[in-house]
Amino acid sequence: MEINQFYIAGEFVAPNGKEKIDLINPATEEKVGHVLSGSEIDVNKAVNAAKKAFLAASSLSLEQKKTILQEIIDGMDERREEFAQIISQEMGAPIKVARGAQFSSGKVHFANTLKVIDNFNFSEVYDNITLNKLPIGPVGMITPWNWPLNQMCTKIASAIAAGTSFVLKPSEITPGAAHLFAEVVHKTSMPKGMFNLIHGYGATVGRAMSEHKDLEMISFTGSTRAGIDIQKTAADNIKRVSLELGGKSPNIILDDVDLEKAVLMGVKQCFFNTGQSCSSPTRMLVPESMLDDATKHAVAAAEAMSTGDPQNEEIFLGPISNKTQYEKVQTLIQEGIDEGAELACGGIGRPDRLERGFFVKPTVFTNVNNKMTVAQEEIFGPVICLIPYKDLDEAVEIANDSPYGLSSMISCRDEAKGHEIAKRIRTGQVIVNRQSRGEFPAPFGGFKMSGNGREHGLFGIDEYLEVQAVIN
Repeated sequence: MEINQFYIAGEFVAPNGKEKIDLINPATEEKVGHVLSGSEIDVNKAVNAAKKAFLAASSLSLEQKKTILQEIIDGMDERREEFAQIISQEMGAPIKVARGAQFSSGKVHFANTLKVIDNFNFSEVYDNITLNKLPIGPVGMITPWNWPLNQMCTKIASAIAAGTSFVLKPSEITPGAAHLFAEVVHKTSMPKGMFNLIHGYGATVGRAMSEHKDLEMISFTGSTRAGIDIQKTAADNIKRVSLELGGKSPNIILDDVDLEKAVLMGVKQCFFNTGQSCSSPTRMLVPESMLDDATKHAVAAAEAMSTGDPQNEEIFLGPISNKTQYEKVQTLIQEGIDEGAELACGGIGRPDRLERGFFVKPTVFTNVNNKMTVAQEEIFGPVICLIPYKDLDEAVEIANDSPYGLSSMISCRDEAKGHEIAKRIRTGQVIVNRQSRGEFPAPFGGFKMSGNGREHGLFGIDEYLEVQAVIN
């Protein structure tokens, strides 16, 4: 794929930037195309287009917004296989995952926004006070490579519902899905300039967006390090910054569960998308008396997972999406070994029979101390840590002993007890006995170093609105 155009003011245009960024298939390590990296001039053009379109975007009626959301759903459905193939090729998602979760997690945000938009109160009256929720103004969106559609679409769906214009910069590693999405948008009734797409490096294009005086907000999903930099850069303009950052999610398994079933669910959830999800439950907390059995079940689950060619329908684990991340995963696995975590299976190097590609052995560490690097740092690969605990109070203490607070899991028979424990966990999301979030668009976002703000559904729409009080 060769991406030589940006989408600005409703048209595909040649960018000012000329630098080519190679697109690498992580399964083969071969170049499969390139994308042109933008310049500050491209950022200015895109922001100016969003600024000019803001009046039209903010004037959209509820019915017009709903029409645009449905048009996008229909357009995405028509090109589902194209989205799946590009995602699989660029970031290595197994094709079954790309057609399923990777595609559906993007499309569902438009469907979920349609579900809730009729119930969203853009204006409320309290005695002599009217509270108006008004579009914030042009927004800059910066999204990562691990879920190319999901992270992008949740922001865009909420921005459309709020009635604001925006500029999107996807990861330079996975630009293809965003480019296809622009082609979908081009055929809708969305006002020209409401959606603008530019490509490039975060250090140049992303920074120029964060600094831009005409962007009223930055919505960023990515690493905590980059989020901190964006927040500092945006501070000079007093713009709102919404951040969805890293995670090191705990999974507390209580002693009343079907252990084999709970461990299998936890490992699958951790390793899904080859462990490249910020909400992955990478720390499995197990009662001390059950650690040996839990380790056996975790090893069995990991070793049963097939790793290899993402185009193979039977493959569960694809490659890590890029060389830099692959090397980081290898380094952290070695640190776990060096620090004394017990390696139950996996380890450094590629799986057997795979001589190229950024493939990682599904790795289980057990009897891990929560102070170890592998228990504190986000690894972003198919690596899980089993951590023993003495009692429930210690389990909660270990769960909260992390700079992150994005997500968590609790496995238990007594769901009422699970809900009580959830209130003690310092994370933005707690999943009790489920493998997914369900269909209702629950808010998603983190505590602590996992960021601020919330995405999805009613809370997602709120992120792109300002509150105005009118007093009679």
